[in-house]
Formats: sequence, structure tokens, C-alpha cells
Amino acid sequence: MSSNTLSEAEIQRRYYANSARSYNEWHDAEGGEHYLALSVLAAIVDHYGIQSVLDLGSGTGRAVAYLKHRCPGLKIVGIEPVQELREVGYQNGISQDELIEGNALKLDFSDGEFDIVCEFGVLHHVKTPGIMVAEMLRVAKKAIFISDANNFGQGSFLGRTFKQLLNVFGLWQWAYLAKTKGKGYTLSEGDGLAYSYSVFNDYRQIEKKCSRVSLLNTIDGRINLYRTASHVVLLGMKKQDKTTA
Repeated sequence: MSSNTLSEAEIQRRYYANSARSYNEWHDAEGGEHYLALSVLAAIVDHYGIQSVLDLGSGTGRAVAYLKHRCPGLKIVGIEPVQELREVGYQNGISQDELIEGNALKLDFSDGEFDIVCEFGVLHHVKTPGIMVAEMLRVAKKAIFISDANNFGQGSFLGRTFKQLLNVFGLWQWAYLAKTKGKGYTLSEGDGLAYSYSVFNDYRQIEKKCSRVSLLNTIDGRINLYRTASHVVLLGMKKQDKTTA
């Protein structure tokens, strides 16, 4: 069956199933943007006395393994829908209770069940990222933590400026659809199926549920991260109900 006849979700699943053995080599490079983000998250866990973390789109369990090592005693659960990736994680010492099957668009957890809900490089693989962000906000008691792409900060100065202008006038998604010849996504050996995504797309949605939103560029970037940073970390500290906080 050709990729043209498969659903986008199935293309994505097959990519990760077929590349599971090479996943760590391709996606977990030491010193990369997500390792910097993980070190920031570990500091946040310590600073705020976080006791539980839910990681969405865990792959082979990079975040689970890292936080287990850095933060002994922390309860951490990773959600990963692709069995082949989970199997690699199990072979690397992660238990089946720590890396489980699940759907990030419909989490099987109650409201506020985890102190922090996080994701690392997953949202740009999701066709409806706003739904996943809403689930992160629902399940998180204290905060959400996002490490992902900012498409508007990628490329040359002229390229970035052009995309940002199109976005101002609400034309970027139409332009991207034309650029991808109607598919609305790209396919690459190193990243599989990916959509055009910016952390800033979900900023207003997050801001409504959070008392404070902090941003950090993890690759390049100047004072205006939206305009210049290709990858960004976002920490949203949720508004606390005074009767339960």
C-alpha cells in the first residue's frame, strides 16, 4: 500500500514502527534542544516540589529515563501509542507501568491527576495540537511544559518575515497548504510526518488557564522569540483554586 492511500495517522505510526531501533540515534542526540529542555524541567521539578509527571509522546522513554535518574522518587508516566517504540524502552530498563499505551488527544486520566504534564517535540506531529494542549491543561494540577518548534522563527530573515506577515493576515495555513501541494504536512527520513507548528499558536489557549507563562529559546533566538527562535520551551503555571491550592 502506497503512502498516498494511507491515513496521516497510519503513515506516522508506520514511520515510528519501522524506525524504532534507530529512534534514539535520530531523536535523542546529547546536547540537543530537548536535552536542554529536560534539564530545565528537572530544575522545575526540584524548585516547585513536583511529585508526579506525565510525558506525552514518550517514544522510547527518553524523558522517563532522564527524570528517573535526575529526580529519584518522582512518579513519572510516559504515554506512547506505538508499541515498537515502547518495546525498545522496556528493553532499556523502563517498566511497563512507566511507559504505557495511550492517546494524547483523549487522556485516560482524571482532571489534575499529575502535577506537571509535558511533551518534547510531539505537537508538531499532531494535526490538532490545540486538542492535545487542552488535555495537557486538564490533566495537569500545577503546570504544563512544552518543548517544541516555532515555525515562524525558522529559516532566513526574509523567509521568517514572509511567514510572519502571512500569519498576521491569517494566510499562513493556506500558503503552507499550497506549499505542500494540498497535503498540509511534510515527510522526512529524520522526522517522519510533520505539520507546520509554532508553540505560539497555542499561547492564548494556555494563557487563559495559567497565571504565568514563561518562555525560553533552546536553539538560537534573540529578544523576540516568536520572530527569531526555531525551538522554544514554554512553562505554563496553572491558576490555583484557593480552596484546593
